[in-house]
Amino acid sequence: MANIKSARKRARQAVKLRAHNMSMRTIARSAIKDVKKAIASGDKKAAAAALVKSQAAIDRVAAKGVLHRNAAARNKSRLAHAIKAMS
Repeated sequence: MANIKSARKRARQAVKLRAHNMSMRTIARSAIKDVKKAIASGDKKAAAAALVKSQAAIDRVAAKGVLHRNAAARNKSRLAHAIKAMS
């Protein structure tokens, strides 16, 4: 444990920030899973609706720096391609 006052404060802040970042990452992962489930069910309309919601969630998480912007774009692209490939 840190002995300097400022280092103790940074340690406390790091715990809070980690909890927040984990929460944001969970939101993004859940959004991706929702789209994948909709794709697996075979309902293209539901999958497209889920994609719109997930894109917004992924963008929010990427804007906060929790998820790299290229990783966010890659996830959105792959989901869109998967929906487009549905017959």
